[in-house]
Amino acid sequence: MVRPRMDKGAAEHMCGIIGIVGKEEVADRLVDGLRRMEYRGYDSAGVCTVYDGELIRRRAPGKLLNLVKELAVNPAPGNVGIAHTRWATHGAPTAANAHPHATEKLALVHNGIIENFRPLREALQAKGRVFESETDTEVVAHLVSDLVEGGLSPVDAVKAALPQLRGAFALAIAFREHPDMLIGARLGSPLVLGYGEGETFLGSDALALAPLTQRITYLEEGDWVVIRREGVEIYDKDNNPVTHAIVASGASAAAVEKGNFRHFMQKEIYDQPTVVAQTLQSYVRRDDESVALPQIDFDLSAIKRVTIVACGTSYYAGLVAKYWFEHFARLPVDIDVASEFRYRDPVLEPGGLAIFISQSGETADTLAALRHCKANGQTIAVVVNVPTSSMAREADLLLPTHAGPEIGVASTKAFTCQLAVLAALAAHLAVKRGRMTRDEEREVVRNLIETPSALNAALAYDDAIAAMAHLIAPARDVLYLGRGQDYPLALEGALKLKEISYIHAEGYASGEMKHGPIALIDEHVPVIVIAPSGPLFEKTVSNMQEVRARGGKIVLISDAEGLAEAGEGCMATIEMPQVHPLIAPLVYAVPVQLLAYHVACVKGTDVDQPRNLAKSVTVE
Repeated sequence: MVRPRMDKGAAEHMCGIIGIVGKEEVADRLVDGLRRMEYRGYDSAGVCTVYDGELIRRRAPGKLLNLVKELAVNPAPGNVGIAHTRWATHGAPTAANAHPHATEKLALVHNGIIENFRPLREALQAKGRVFESETDTEVVAHLVSDLVEGGLSPVDAVKAALPQLRGAFALAIAFREHPDMLIGARLGSPLVLGYGEGETFLGSDALALAPLTQRITYLEEGDWVVIRREGVEIYDKDNNPVTHAIVASGASAAAVEKGNFRHFMQKEIYDQPTVVAQTLQSYVRRDDESVALPQIDFDLSAIKRVTIVACGTSYYAGLVAKYWFEHFARLPVDIDVASEFRYRDPVLEPGGLAIFISQSGETADTLAALRHCKANGQTIAVVVNVPTSSMAREADLLLPTHAGPEIGVASTKAFTCQLAVLAALAAHLAVKRGRMTRDEEREVVRNLIETPSALNAALAYDDAIAAMAHLIAPARDVLYLGRGQDYPLALEGALKLKEISYIHAEGYASGEMKHGPIALIDEHVPVIVIAPSGPLFEKTVSNMQEVRARGGKIVLISDAEGLAEAGEGCMATIEMPQVHPLIAPLVYAVPVQLLAYHVACVKGTDVDQPRNLAKSVTVE
């Protein structure tokens, strides 16, 4: 198992890679590919083309616009090229650290981390090679160059270099003396081939290649590839020639258009009724009102324990699912954040079901935890938005969400689609375990089917939420409270506010207020209370009174019944439709998303690409 060490060099997160062996100049198309991967998060960008026996390299820190300005002044002609957006964990986001990295012989771009870059660099420096950057990536450029200068062909040099690299990588390499060829490789980071008419392409994902081609191949773990205009040669980790299926990517060239929306995040919040409906179509049968899962070859009724592992927003989806699995299926559930899971040496009983939740399916921590569970005899289920991802391929039970590409770094529609899948899975487990009657199953399905219309009803309060966002924007600290399955929504609401408005926020179980957090309450700390009417509502009202008694300003998110009972005296209220408790977490996700969004707009932050964040973290 690859375990990248974050204390050793400038690791790259979910960077964007694109390469083209084309019939015409490629610089503009390379930049367009980078633009389509901006959602991944980045802090510098660069391109390199091969032209007239030279490597033409242009790099710039900051946003892609800076690279566009650099290219306007100093163009990069050529029909073959590579490009990259970099997200650095350390090693300043300077032009010198930006990719592509180059030597006299070649230029390359890299997503991932080279664990053993230090001994490799020391050995290469001892040979007289001079390094220009702080990154781990540059060592690969020098290693391959050294082999080429020693007499090997580019193909043989890459073949000899790859086994020397420890870590995770997707690579695209251009050679100065070979203007009709690129070489790519992947280990632990995704890489996609694209096929055009007399042109070939490399990309981090199908979305980057969508305007160029719909015919793609997903490289397998350990593969490396030589691409030329007339075709490709793929080799596996043992250097054996292999062929992989060419599939239709399904990625739309229009997928990254905002339409009439101000931001991608806003568009994706509004996508939720549609994509949740699309997702549920795969998991519920309307004709007989039953829950259905993809074909599986193991006995769900024999499952004795569930382990849920995820990161960030996906972890909060898992926390909601814990309530559902235990309530409906009466299954004991352990849940952990992926970055902690392996390192506490968890007890995994034989016959357990391990569920991994990820938008990208490439998150390094979660993928490593998946492989740990697989090695310890767990059945693997994966809830993922990218059905061709590494996690999806390693699952015993693949449970795809159908959210479509999510461009905003702060997850919205992926979260609600994950919840929809997990609710259906909880009901299905309950049926298989004999814990849910046929009538109860019908009721669950009817409520799930009503979710898209309830989401639409929640979105109808957008203007009211926007109108009160200015009350929250000046705050330095905000608390979110919720009970039961609303507690994970409090955590998610606080995360959203932190991510895009940069306001410090924390989510707490309502009953925990008096165990410490109440010390923070004063007239400057807004308290967001997520509380649908129901059996827990009365207890939450008493927690609200504790806040009021200390001068706290409350924003109550509830339905009409709840607002009638407890809305008086609040700084603001947000009304939600009256819904069944099962689907309340999906519906109440909307106001916490919209509140964070509108507060960020009031503050003028970069909503879609918040500072310091990447869409998916492909190193630990």
